[in-house]
Amino acid sequence: MISRGEAIQILREEGCDEKVIQHCMTVADVAVEIAKKNIEAGKDVDVDLVEIGALLHDLGRAETHGMNHGLVGAKLAKKHNIPKQVLEIIKKHIGAGITPEEAKYFGFPDDDYIPRTLEEKIVAHADNMVKGTKIITLEKREKILDENGADDELKERIQNLAYEVEPDKYGPEKKTKKA
Repeated sequence: MISRGEAIQILREEGCDEKVIQHCMTVADVAVEIAKKNIEAGKDVDVDLVEIGALLHDLGRAETHGMNHGLVGAKLAKKHNIPKQVLEIIKKHIGAGITPEEAKYFGFPDDDYIPRTLEEKIVAHADNMVKGTKIITLEKREKILDENGADDELKERIQNLAYEVEPDKYGPEKKTKKA
């Protein structure tokens, strides 16, 4: 696995804006904290994979800020011989994953864009909990989604992801109520 410094260097080499790099560093810090809590809860999590995946999750923003930045980022990371597990984190980090129907709508290649491993889920969730470099609440994320016209299915996937990776914080009794 590459180091934190090497991951940041890749972001710079590929031309990521400093704001994107700062965002990636914040997401990595949040993701590592969540990974460690999962380990304390008895789950098997590769913290190094979480950290490097989180650092590189927005690598594609060097070329685009569109929905396909995950795909672009995975392609850029592959040039740097980044391990496949990291490429999968980059590809699957958007929202709480992209369903096959959504992938088709956005013109993505036929593939799986839903986070499946705990590491993929942690990075996707950590990214949802960081706006710029500010850590936000799940309620704030939902408000942002509402402002952007997100449907209830996406909001529910994001809530379920939060519950799965941080049950102590977003357990069933703490989930945001659905209308």
